[in-house]
Amino acid sequence: MFKNITLGTVAALALTTSTVLAAGGGDQQIEDFAFSFEGPFGTFDQNQLQRGLKIYTEVCASCHGLKYVPLRTLADEGGPHYSDAQVRAYAAENFEVFDAELDDYRPAKPTDHFPENNDAGAPDLSLMAKARAGFHGPYGTGISQFVNGMGGPEYIASLLTGYTGEEKEEAGVTLYENTAFPGGWISMAPPLYGEDVEFDDGHSNELHHEAQDIAAFLMWTAEPKMMDRKYTGFVGVFLLGLLGFLLYLTNKKLWAPVKHRKTV
Repeated sequence: MFKNITLGTVAALALTTSTVLAAGGGDQQIEDFAFSFEGPFGTFDQNQLQRGLKIYTEVCASCHGLKYVPLRTLADEGGPHYSDAQVRAYAAENFEVFDAELDDYRPAKPTDHFPENNDAGAPDLSLMAKARAGFHGPYGTGISQFVNGMGGPEYIASLLTGYTGEEKEEAGVTLYENTAFPGGWISMAPPLYGEDVEFDDGHSNELHHEAQDIAAFLMWTAEPKMMDRKYTGFVGVFLLGLLGFLLYLTNKKLWAPVKHRKTV
């Protein structure tokens, strides 16, 4: 039976393609992006997070907020890892926050959070990568999600690259066709077209790469301590495995005289 299960699992994985259908919405086309943080030993790409932050600042921040993300975490190891001076400069140059003591707005400080932005009725993006799911397969088994995570970044990147260019109007609202969005139509206009920003590291700014970079950044905002969690999990599994092995040897040692005594 175990052999049949193993062969069935391998065969199912072999049928998995780079573009797949998301469970729960047969018309959703979720592309399988290769992120550096996927898998049990994956890590965030610092340069990619910095590129994603730039895309958010210059494009996404006009409609979407990150109210649960402290600005000081931009200096954390495992994240964009800016210097303290860079964080102070970034906060002051890009955001203003309301100070109750001053009863007025002032330039943001590292101790503040990214501002909330609900002007366009757009959702906050702080936890969006954990609130969405990608590929559930193969065949709804969840194996891909068990290995690579829930797939929120895949959904976000697929959404940003899934616009077909078709539009329609319903109840006075313009809708845009999108192959990754449930139902196929979304009220958000395409936010990225490619070559929207210029990256300091000279990385490609084609639409596919921009979508992947901002999706990776939003994964970090949703789970900034992912690297610590993976390390802690690995250590925990290793110690439990070692404990189990020692208990097995102890059991063998204690019961050896009983199991091997001669029958009188």
